[in-house]
Amino acid sequence: MSTLVKATDITKDYGQDGVVTHALRGVSLSLQPGEFAAMVGPSGSGKSTLLNIIGGLDRPTSGTVEVDGQRLNDLGKSALGELRRDHIGFIFQSYNLLPVLTARENAEYVLRLQGVPAAERRRRVTEVLAEVGLAGMEDRFPRQLSGGQQQRVAIARAVAPEPALVLADEPTANVDSKTGQSLLDLMLRLNQDKGVTFLFSTHDPAVMQRARRLILLKDGEVAGDGEGLEDIDGV
Repeated sequence: MSTLVKATDITKDYGQDGVVTHALRGVSLSLQPGEFAAMVGPSGSGKSTLLNIIGGLDRPTSGTVEVDGQRLNDLGKSALGELRRDHIGFIFQSYNLLPVLTARENAEYVLRLQGVPAAERRRRVTEVLAEVGLAGMEDRFPRQLSGGQQQRVAIARAVAPEPALVLADEPTANVDSKTGQSLLDLMLRLNQDKGVTFLFSTHDPAVMQRARRLILLKDGEVAGDGEGLEDIDGV
């Protein structure tokens, strides 16, 4: 099985007023296709920073990242944008939906960027919105949807282009626990039925319980990596 993500010796430093903050200190990890993994650890441990670097939203200070066989360090801005568009889906805790677009239009946004024909866009988006429980709500705007429904649209937008990898940054943080459980069940079903690979950054115990692999970050370093809570000391 080929490796989907390979991050090697990643460091990330931030400097301000002569003070350097070491957000990541030599992090290495890999993901295989079909994994359902979560990065956990205290605030400031580097989870979101690493997620953004793996997703090509940020550049490491040093180290290398490969996603789906492409080395991000070697890609220019345009090529990096194409890799994100075609290979990576993103789910954010703030949803990041476009308020002037309907649920359908938000969900098909990346497909439009990919140049997918209108009939195929409609078929795929109708199918995925039904899968996330939003059949009949395709023409509603974000303001007409609850927080949980907006996050379902965000999940649909992430998976409709059929990416190799979905990166989810605290996807249950802004919804109630019942809705969060439902969203997690949905993402796990997409993982199992469609083989979508998920990597979470989370503080949510419900995500940790469902993840088949936990990666513990502390002070910008990998402090544990295992298949369950019992395998990681300190969670």
